[in-house]
Amino acid sequence: MELLDPLKNPTLAAAPFFVLTLLIELAAFKWLESDGDLRGYETKDARTSLLMGIGSIASSAVFKVATLVVFVAMSVYLAPWHLPTDTWWSWALLVVGLDLAFYLQHRFVHRVRIGWAAHQAHHSSEYFNFSTALRQKWNPWAEAIFWAPFPLLGFEPWMLYVAFGFNLVFQFFQHTERIGTMWRPIELVFNTPSHHRVHHGSDPEYLDKNYAGIFIVWDRMFGTFQRELHRPTYGLTVPVGTYNVLKLQYGPFVALARDVRSARRWRDKVGYVVMPPGWKPGEHRAEAEQPREPAAVRARG
Repeated sequence: MELLDPLKNPTLAAAPFFVLTLLIELAAFKWLESDGDLRGYETKDARTSLLMGIGSIASSAVFKVATLVVFVAMSVYLAPWHLPTDTWWSWALLVVGLDLAFYLQHRFVHRVRIGWAAHQAHHSSEYFNFSTALRQKWNPWAEAIFWAPFPLLGFEPWMLYVAFGFNLVFQFFQHTERIGTMWRPIELVFNTPSHHRVHHGSDPEYLDKNYAGIFIVWDRMFGTFQRELHRPTYGLTVPVGTYNVLKLQYGPFVALARDVRSARRWRDKVGYVVMPPGWKPGEHRAEAEQPREPAAVRARG
């Protein structure tokens, strides 16, 4: 099966390069002169990120197997046609289409609390380096919702995992402070370290910006682009204050369940699940989406 073949799985093939670039970045912080604002690495933080990365390998494997079964059934029984797997244009369409789906999914998990409960772990570090890229969630369920149209459009299910693997490899290299702004045409079209630093910022002007995976054009098109004005304050607006991996991954689900249980009306119970993080009963969505002070409950990053 193609997606389980290391030679055809981009993330597995790139793993040695992830380790190599992480070591190079670590050496650069240790031995090269750098801006005093750059924070480099912190042992406990980096170790936590690596543990999350290892855990995500297992959760991603389960996700791939479960979704593959569903997507194959959709492809075989529901797809009106099937696109070739050996042409450049079918892969190009898939890479671009899947990147748009990633943008929409990424925006969804930031704007809907149950999605944010899963995704916030990736934003919990107050450092920004290649180890942060490995600080992945263990609950990738939202991706399946936004991938579902592709088998119906004729793409072979295994192609989704290969194309998304390239997307993840590209995103890994955006998690660094060692690269400033790049050549203007690149900054205009592609996601870059500068753009992604903004996404990880907890400053009010940076919240909920730059959701792009590969192409920053989606953010420019849909009004969520923000250029880097100053070095971001990384992490959540309410720091988690723990390196406990289980708390980082599942603590927000416990808090969500507590709020749902305490709500008296069903509409409020549903609101806690589907409204933006920090929403309170009686608020409209537009009110909940307004940036708030760090002391607020809206633990966003």
